Amino acid sequence: MDRSGVITSRSAAETRAVGRSLGRAATPGTLLALTGPLGAGKTQLAKGVAEGLGVRSVVNSPTFILMNEHDGRLRLFHADAYRLGEPEEALAAGLLDERQAAGVTVVEWADRLEGWLPHDRLEIVIALEPSDARSRTLRWQAHGEAATSLAADALGAST
Repeated sequence: MDRSGVITSRSAAETRAVGRSLGRAATPGTLLALTGPLGAGKTQLAKGVAEGLGVRSVVNSPTFILMNEHDGRLRLFHADAYRLGEPEEALAAGLLDERQAAGVTVVEWADRLEGWLPHDRLEIVIALEPSDARSRTLRWQAHGEAATSLAADALGAST
């Protein structure tokens, strides 16, 4: 059963804390599909996931190289679909492959891969708050059993 919810973040540190909780609760095969405008906080959330996984390397947006890999408790695959023209380019570039089943994948600009992502995923749409430049609204939707379990463990969503 799919679940959804809303989280308000009042700072980059709070957004990273949400990511850290997700990273700590992540299991092999976890896929986080992030969307939102430029500057919304997708990379801040990804940095938090990395912290939760115990990644020690620097995590930056992989916009120009499409995907970075980081070692942690589970391997982190941090992908950015911003520069892709068509979803098929993600497959050709190796952004979505069997290696990710043993790790955690965070995809920024995931809406550009619509129809190509696996069903079992946690989608997070990050929106800017017009009344407060530092605040963000994180609307999440868990699709599939593993993502629903992740949401329950990391976001406090009842299953």
